[in-house]
Amino acid sequence: MSKKCNECERLNVERAEFCKWCDGKLRPADVPKLGTFKRRAAICSLVCVVILAGFYLSLIGSAKSLSYEQKQNLFLSIGHLESRGFSREAFFLRRLTTFRSTDNWLNSSVAKESAYAATNFPFEIITLYPDYFTYPTDEVERAAILLHEAKHLEGKDEHDAYEFVWRNRAKLGWTRDTYADSVVWQNIRRQTRDNVPELFNCPEFEFGDCTETKLR
Repeated sequence: MSKKCNECERLNVERAEFCKWCDGKLRPADVPKLGTFKRRAAICSLVCVVILAGFYLSLIGSAKSLSYEQKQNLFLSIGHLESRGFSREAFFLRRLTTFRSTDNWLNSSVAKESAYAATNFPFEIITLYPDYFTYPTDEVERAAILLHEAKHLEGKDEHDAYEFVWRNRAKLGWTRDTYADSVVWQNIRRQTRDNVPELFNCPEFEFGDCTETKLR
């Protein structure tokens, strides 16, 4: 097999170690140079970036943005999270998340029950449905919903998201004493029990909620 020179690209006999034309180092003719691998890797990386960017833009473009009033309600709830010490979650929501008010094409293709919000991870897109603005009694309950979605932004599953919010509800200022009659409180407590049943194995407390021992 003939060898090709790394410098001048001319072919030399197989037994030669250096190019007879320029004294450059030889390589087998069928072995591409390192620069070829780098170019191919760069092209593949660029293609992946373009595909992901196009996918992200299609998600954004296929859903409606929030209205001015909805944005004001949203920022008020994010501010409440910050004031209660959830700075990491507030940073994700304020700086890294794109919010939409209707389903994008991907969410529309998935059958789901009524919900307050939905998150597209890892694209950091949160859809806030009409129920998010209708049923919560104030910014505290909206903050509880956002806290749940912020966990999804970090890649957490439903179990971990529900557990985190329920264990931190006192820190959030979202407690049974004030919100027990709220539709949002009752729905999320039931959903938390369905997703984190190990927290509701204490029959001596209301709704079997073992975490109540830490709140009384």
